[in-house]
Amino acid sequence: MSKCEQCIVRQLNSLNSLSKEELIKISSCKTSRKIKKGEVIFDEGEHLNGVYCISDGVCKVSKMSSNGREQIIHLVNKGDILGERSLISDEISNLKATAINDMEICFIPRDEIIKDLKQNSDFSMNVLKDMALSLKNADNLIVDMAQKTVKQRLAEMLLNLNEKFGSNIDNVLNIHLSREDIANIIGTATESAIRLLSEFKKDEIISLKGKNISLLDTQKLKKIAQGF
Repeated sequence: MSKCEQCIVRQLNSLNSLSKEELIKISSCKTSRKIKKGEVIFDEGEHLNGVYCISDGVCKVSKMSSNGREQIIHLVNKGDILGERSLISDEISNLKATAINDMEICFIPRDEIIKDLKQNSDFSMNVLKDMALSLKNADNLIVDMAQKTVKQRLAEMLLNLNEKFGSNIDNVLNIHLSREDIANIIGTATESAIRLLSEFKKDEIISLKGKNISLLDTQKLKKIAQGF
């Protein structure tokens, strides 16, 4: 793992507002580890004693409902930070983070982050902006679940994945999700997600090969997402 002051990843998150001296201090107290696919980074009800910076890989952040169904709130990519809300509120985590593929993460202790929040107003503002964006996305998720059909939510999810993770020259999304994870993102049964994906394939909107999903007609997806 590289030193924080030399790490390109920090340019993608709120750590980019820290001074070189502050980054050196973080680098001296952080711990780095590799996470295997399927491994839990932290769980609901856990007290977080710091934040996690994603150096590589993708994880899902989810919450378990009272009936035992998992709802994926969002996907966290390289450059994102996990756990800042629980850290600042000093409350146990109400979410769970699980690796979707092999990951590399850095853990920064609470005391160091809190000290930087108090001393560096630019850093504090960037963290607040990140938290405000998370709240906005959560608001949008609530509205989508209440007002949009499952078909609309699937189309919108595919477009969002393309925007966030991109695709290769064959239009294959650069992220591979299980059918169960897709269902848990759009809030439906796995069988329903499989049926709708097959429908999109039949209509030549997407193509499927295992976990590889290619977007063939993004304009149709946009129309479906908008309810047309």
